[in-house]
Amino acid sequence: MAAVRGGAEAARRLPGVEGVWVFIAADMCFFALLFVSFMLGRQEATPVFEASRQTLDINFGGINTLILLTSSWCVVLAVEAVKRDALARVPHLIAGAFLLGVAFMVSKALEYGGKIKAGISMLTNDFYMYYYTLTGLHLLHVFAGNILLIVLWKQARARRFSRGNCVVLECGASYWHMVDLLWIVLFPLLYLLR
Repeated sequence: MAAVRGGAEAARRLPGVEGVWVFIAADMCFFALLFVSFMLGRQEATPVFEASRQTLDINFGGINTLILLTSSWCVVLAVEAVKRDALARVPHLIAGAFLLGVAFMVSKALEYGGKIKAGISMLTNDFYMYYYTLTGLHLLHVFAGNILLIVLWKQARARRFSRGNCVVLECGASYWHMVDLLWIVLFPLLYLLR
């Protein structure tokens, strides 16, 4: 009976370490305040926000969503591969997640470039102030996540992960999923909300 309870407790634990979850919760609270601020600003200037939203290219937003979801999927597969002792797959999966993270940054740079070329900046109006702030902060998180993925890739190539030793990978995966979750909120908030 005790073995069953111990197994159930192990199955219910959060991946990674508690400190990472405190950081993720704090970061999510910070973004939640920004989201609420955006919604309040939108309520005060709905016509400006709606007209500005219509200038965004929904294709960029959709492609970026697909990129990040696929990248998170690669990270999930990497964690699962470690737990199944399929260690040879792990560096490839982490590299795939990293390359998709780079693809997201390139896509965002192209989108920013188009807006700037059209004369649209943070100072254009309140919508674009929020747009550049929210997506810029998110992009910084993607950049940091990509650095983290490089570190995890190096550790995976050195075979530092195993079924009993994957806490660091789980911490990195949890952070990367937070980055994905933030975009899943940002995409409809900025690109779809009418």
